[in-house]
Amino acid sequence: MALWIGILFGFVVLGGLLGVYALFEAAREPVMTRYQLTPEGWPDGLRLRLVVLTDPHACEPWMSARRLSEIVRCANAQDADAMLLVGDYDHAMPFITSRVPPDEWARVLGALKAPLGVHAVLGNHDWDNDRVARWQARGNKTFSSMPYARQHLEAEGVLVHSNSAAPIEKDGFRIWIAGLEDQYAIVAQGGLFRRKPVGLDDLPATLAPTADSEPVILMAHEPDIFPQVPSSVSLTVSGHTHGGQIRFFGFAPVVPSVYGRRYVYGHIVEEGRYLLVSRGLGCSGLPLRLGCPPEIVVVELGKPLV
Repeated sequence: MALWIGILFGFVVLGGLLGVYALFEAAREPVMTRYQLTPEGWPDGLRLRLVVLTDPHACEPWMSARRLSEIVRCANAQDADAMLLVGDYDHAMPFITSRVPPDEWARVLGALKAPLGVHAVLGNHDWDNDRVARWQARGNKTFSSMPYARQHLEAEGVLVHSNSAAPIEKDGFRIWIAGLEDQYAIVAQGGLFRRKPVGLDDLPATLAPTADSEPVILMAHEPDIFPQVPSSVSLTVSGHTHGGQIRFFGFAPVVPSVYGRRYVYGHIVEEGRYLLVSRGLGCSGLPLRLGCPPEIVVVELGKPLV
């Protein structure tokens, strides 16, 4: 009997220590994750540096405006050509002391600087927390009220893409930055255990302005769209999964994706198509990260100079 009590006590202590470490890891400074990629068909002579930020989930005390400002400072120091913000700026946890008001986190993100612009898409929590916009959009996949997240970001000079694309130019080449509207924007009715998310995404409309002969960077908050992305897209950038947020020896038991762990994190190549999924910055559900620290992603596209 004493042996089993000792074993149980050991598990309780171990669980407590892991919980403390997970709190520490969630609050630590983001790591800088760098990728050097040359997608198929990428033009010779074109080099493009992107900084990717996603899932800050601004709230007190876990992702305060002050902490987010430090992240912005680190991102600006990377000398990026363009900044990509991939959604979920608003809070996503019940265990908070207060919200960071949307105009405040938008003002902080508005301090991001890059010569080819700061580009953004919205995430599911940016919709989920906006009852008016979500209610108007429910049922018919259209929306007449612009979500407050988009309003505040655009007021700070951020270009928010909603099933749309815009060109940028670098080294004499034109590149398209495309942004998909959220795939889980609305939770449809159907009972507690039968609710199904409804997306506002329209991939054909998003890519319609682009040209097959020109590079396309697609921002999509959730990576679930990736199997439908055509080979004309050079790189798809996503967040949402938080890399699993809790990983045991590299294994993520819970991943918010219909594909499970297939697109949980990192650089994924399928049929010559490139996907990058970031672990993101903040937390969802619980303020815990284990084996999955927050990150800022820096992507170098094009062959390195010799």
